[in-house]
Amino acid sequence: MQEVLNFIEAQKKYFAQLPLFDFMQDKSIDPKQRISFAPCMAHYVMSFSDLNKYVLRTDETDDILQNIINVHTNEDDEHWPWYIWDMQKLNLNPNLSFTKTLEFIWGEETKITRQIAYQIAGCTLQASPIVKIAVIEALEAMGHVFCAVSAQVASELEAITKTEYQYFGHVHLDAETGHTVGTPDAGYVVAELKLTEQQRQEALNAVEKTFKIFSEWTYELLAYAQNHPMETITDEKYKQVLAACK
Repeated sequence: MQEVLNFIEAQKKYFAQLPLFDFMQDKSIDPKQRISFAPCMAHYVMSFSDLNKYVLRTDETDDILQNIINVHTNEDDEHWPWYIWDMQKLNLNPNLSFTKTLEFIWGEETKITRQIAYQIAGCTLQASPIVKIAVIEALEAMGHVFCAVSAQVASELEAITKTEYQYFGHVHLDAETGHTVGTPDAGYVVAELKLTEQQRQEALNAVEKTFKIFSEWTYELLAYAQNHPMETITDEKYKQVLAACK
């Protein structure tokens, strides 16, 4: 299993260098613009709980790996309320009709977002716990990259707006670094697993597919943020504090 974990670490380093994260860390751009892609994430964020509950989790099992997965998914499937909170606090909550909202979530600009949940389910629904844990490790690696960068942006916004952000802020980042799957005991069990050649290849393939779809997703989010500049900010206090932060 260590070979799979090493592959995940290598992919994580590549993932962290993608253009989206350069954009998010560019302090010459309004911090709110840097996470203006937040609405595009709706399908994935709201589907993630279902992936944990109905795809990755298997109740009533004696398999030690599946038990680790079950504990992890129970901790991980309630992040969506943080996203709802942030959408309200960021004022990225437009007054769209239900039909217009559906058109946006299932529109052309969010087509990669929707594919994430389908591809993760495709890789893991009937997979062994070894493949599931490999995909979870990949998700955790990418989640840490994203949350570490978004927490920096959220901190800048918090200094301006005096409002806490949860999904994009340190609440989510702290949760990502504190999961059971990342504890020493669970980590030792996972790292010491002996895989057959078939298990090794299945795990590597699933990890590669997971990183690929998420990497494609970052370009979709970046394109949205760049193609949808926010309306001109008229709040003088916000502009003054923003200028002071640069």
